[in-house]
Amino acid sequence: MSDDLDDLKAAMKAATPAPDAATKAAHLALAQENFARLQGSPAVSRPTPNRPLSGLWTGMKTMLDRMTSRGGLAATTALVAAAFVVLTPLGDDLLQPPAPGLVPVSQAPDTSGNTTLANRQRAEADSVAPAAAPKAVGREQEDSDGIVALTQAPQAELRAFSSDQSVTLREQPIAPEMQPDSETFANAASNPVQITAETPVSTFSVDVDTASYAVVRSALMNGVLPEADAVRVEEMVNYFPYDYAAPTGDAPFLPTVSVARTPWNPDTQLVHIGIQGALPDVADRPPLNLVFLIDTSGSMNQPNKLPLLKQSFRLMLGQLRAQDQVAIVTYAGSAGQVLAPTEASDSSTILAALDRLDAGGSTAGQAGLQQAYALADTMAQDGEVTRVVLATDGDFNVGLSDPEALKTYIAQQRDSGTYLSVLGFGRGNLDDATLQALAQNGNGQAAYIDTLAEAQKVLVDQLTGALFPIANDVKIQVEFNPAEIAEYRLIGYETRTLRREDFNNDAVDAGDIGAGHTVTALYEVTPVGSPAQLSEPLRYGTSAPGSDTGELGFLRIRYKLPGADESQLIETPITADGPAMPDTGFAMAVAGFGQLLRGSVYLHDWGYGDAIALANANKGADEFGYRSEAVRLMRLAQSLSGE
Repeated sequence: MSDDLDDLKAAMKAATPAPDAATKAAHLALAQENFARLQGSPAVSRPTPNRPLSGLWTGMKTMLDRMTSRGGLAATTALVAAAFVVLTPLGDDLLQPPAPGLVPVSQAPDTSGNTTLANRQRAEADSVAPAAAPKAVGREQEDSDGIVALTQAPQAELRAFSSDQSVTLREQPIAPEMQPDSETFANAASNPVQITAETPVSTFSVDVDTASYAVVRSALMNGVLPEADAVRVEEMVNYFPYDYAAPTGDAPFLPTVSVARTPWNPDTQLVHIGIQGALPDVADRPPLNLVFLIDTSGSMNQPNKLPLLKQSFRLMLGQLRAQDQVAIVTYAGSAGQVLAPTEASDSSTILAALDRLDAGGSTAGQAGLQQAYALADTMAQDGEVTRVVLATDGDFNVGLSDPEALKTYIAQQRDSGTYLSVLGFGRGNLDDATLQALAQNGNGQAAYIDTLAEAQKVLVDQLTGALFPIANDVKIQVEFNPAEIAEYRLIGYETRTLRREDFNNDAVDAGDIGAGHTVTALYEVTPVGSPAQLSEPLRYGTSAPGSDTGELGFLRIRYKLPGADESQLIETPITADGPAMPDTGFAMAVAGFGQLLRGSVYLHDWGYGDAIALANANKGADEFGYRSEAVRLMRLAQSLSGE
């Protein structure tokens, strides 16, 4: 055994080169020179990004700076270097230790007179101040030169080893842009129970908006329960089409009323009011003048905002006719017209104008609205429908930004006859309060578009209802009979309530109904003598006398025909023996779902499982899958709530 070891030692000694005194002396001299140089300041200032050397490199650097950002070049270079080290044969050689008899690059003398690679690395490392502690994971970081890079943990590491050092290459994943959550929602506390003897009359404006349902869906699909204020129950119920009886003759719509037992309280009843708008022949519709008012501010620079907006409008353009006209106004730091009124048949010109839009700047919403209304006024002709379609995330921060001030401005403009539709895009800074103020006061509707499928629903499947009004300022008033109904509460419509005297005042604005629209309203009522009654009878007072006709209440609806100044009246009694409507069960399921999301105190132990069962039992014909989607959302809410 010892002989073998001796032979191995002899072989290793023979393979080892003999010391070279001249090489050793050269290395020592170079080391001393480098040491002396690093102890003082060089005669010429070290080049920095702010003080570059002149020559070829300066020109190349200028070219590269103009081609892309510094952060982008750094990230690209790091990834290419990592791939080179790992994947190429030469890179594989770099990972191996030096062969016997060869001097590592970091140790070899630099014949040009410059410091060696190892020394240059150490010198530069010593000259750089310690890095600041990283910011929160997934956020942007900015260095002293203004270069922004994204950090995210954990980071994959690739290591290249030489004889005396290791170099770490970090793979920098691109983190999604994080937006501050500054969303605001327009809502109010849930309607309380009213004592019929004290307050027999309930008055509100119709609401055909659907924005709240889409916002709720967006939250649930992202794995979180929506804020209570984001839930407007009537907008969730009215998201779905219902099979109500259609009007006949020249009537713009027909109301239908039914009464059913409340699913979450067997001792109360639900009064279901359904309105079906007439759907004229599409071929007979009037010409349409559209002004797309598009928010191109910096906050719209996200995939689910301006890019989705462009895709959505592409779908809509396919539904327009040759006699329709389209114009485009944008607003960011300032407003401007990017497309003059153009016939819808010239789709290539319209699409080219859309494709040129980019996001950047602040949000001068007021200037954009003013220019859009002025342009719409030049396009309007007798017998035509003129509408401004505002597409934004609602972030108005230049000009009018207060919802109350916007209400006043829009109210002044609606008398011109130009309608206003509002489409919300994106989350993070969605200003729902602003969108509602614009839509409710501009004789229009509000919708939230979070997917291309939603754009298909709003701008294709329901285009006639969204753009062609058949009744304006539609108000509903219900007078309950205190002899039959002890208490009642209106489910939803908190932001649409009106004073009793507003019903007969034609100067008071209300919601509009478009062609083919359906409107649904639900009251939970407590019959006299029911154990569900929440209020105690008065000790010293008596209930107001009621009618003994058997009527539960009386329904009144006021509306104006488009362009008219005076309203018309529809009246019908509410009786318990009215025929049940086929869609009552599904409407009740969605109303219960919305109340659960708002944390209602009136549902007792009725929960998401009950809403799911009720909806599944009453889905009916679900041609586009909207109702099946609602059931999936209920299941998500059930899981997220821990029920």
